[in-house]
Amino acid sequence: MLLARLTSRRVYSSIPKLRQISTATSPTMKLLYPTSLKLDVQSLEGFAPTLHPYDVKKPIPDEHTDAEILVTWCNSADNLKDAAKKLGNLKWIQSLAAGPNDVLNAGFKGDVKVTTGSGLHDHTVAEHALGLLLAGARRFDEMRDYQVQKKWPGHLGGPQPDRPKDRFTTLRDAEVLIWGFGNIAKTLTPLLTALGARVTGVARSAGVRDGVEVYGEDRLPELLRKTDALVMILPGSDTTLNALNAERLKLLPNHAWVVNVGRGTSIDEDALVDALEKKEIGGAALDVFKTEPLPESSRLWLAPNVIVSPHAAGGRPQGAEDLITYNLRRFLAGQELRNLVA
Repeated sequence: MLLARLTSRRVYSSIPKLRQISTATSPTMKLLYPTSLKLDVQSLEGFAPTLHPYDVKKPIPDEHTDAEILVTWCNSADNLKDAAKKLGNLKWIQSLAAGPNDVLNAGFKGDVKVTTGSGLHDHTVAEHALGLLLAGARRFDEMRDYQVQKKWPGHLGGPQPDRPKDRFTTLRDAEVLIWGFGNIAKTLTPLLTALGARVTGVARSAGVRDGVEVYGEDRLPELLRKTDALVMILPGSDTTLNALNAERLKLLPNHAWVVNVGRGTSIDEDALVDALEKKEIGGAALDVFKTEPLPESSRLWLAPNVIVSPHAAGGRPQGAEDLITYNLRRFLAGQELRNLVA
């Protein structure tokens, strides 16, 4: 994947170029970066650390097992486990993913610093979530199904009731509940409010964020009951496993849609299909799943009113080179890193 060049100024425009780092730093320090990244290597010649590309799907080459810095992006589980075993000098991992679960589960030593790509995916995921919401409301997926059959879906056109209370057909005046109100939610909210939606948030701690009322999860029972569209942007962890379960699905109105652009593990998929088949909810637009690619045996494929998106919301970290540069400068200076995992 081609990303912006190292000199891109889209996110961290105030950060001086990496070439300004002092050459007094040991020239033997190595930074390994994925071959999917187009770093401006020539502009870094003569400066520490030296940069070396590696294939994220293959074992770490023996000549680079002395690397102290590892940049990860779409690495296979086997590659990360191999890196955890071989990279004995490793001191810092810069993941470009918003969540570092793949890195944390690979077995790296506890003293290795791990930083995430939080902030690099805000706009792409927010845009995708908006698209899924509009598809659910306007039923573009169903229109496409009729199109390939060369059939005219008259029930989707012609005279329609304006903002019916028993259906999710528009974002105007819709009650949108965002569960997992972080950076992506803050980017998504203005897009929703511009279309007339009323946005409420749920997070571990309550408060007002960017003008949006955010409640604790203890308020979910009352909030779910008045929700037209539930957008889930939860991280993957033991505490979020099956967060949307059968009990909580029953609290949603029959017309409510569920959109998930967070982690597939946060939804009990069987309970979701049961609710869809019983018409206890209106539909679901899902970009993430417990098992990916989604197995042919999954009930979600044929469940009514389901839009399957192949984990396409992210995949394009924006400003990655600037984040690497910023954290590299601070790492070499012994300063606190951005997006450091506690």
